[in-house]
Amino acid sequence: MVSDAHDSTEEPTGSPFGALVLMLGTAAMVHLGGAPDPASGATKQDLPQAKQLIDVLDALKVKTAGNLTSEEAILLDNLLFDLRMRYLETAKRA
Repeated sequence: MVSDAHDSTEEPTGSPFGALVLMLGTAAMVHLGGAPDPASGATKQDLPQAKQLIDVLDALKVKTAGNLTSEEAILLDNLLFDLRMRYLETAKRA
């Protein structure tokens, strides 16, 4: 019997797309100052970079409309909402 190697290495987010979305979202959080930079451990803000990543996630949403599973669409929608709110709060304080 041949085993499927993919079954044992399933992405924690349920899909490679979900992993990509979370990776971009994490990078945006780092630039919003909401998480430390994994390389340096420092927490700093870079609003233009955060906005660019949010815009990339929005472009992914537009370009993948109708082609995502319901879980992927919900993940992307919720992440975009959260990042946009955090961006507005951070920009207001800056």
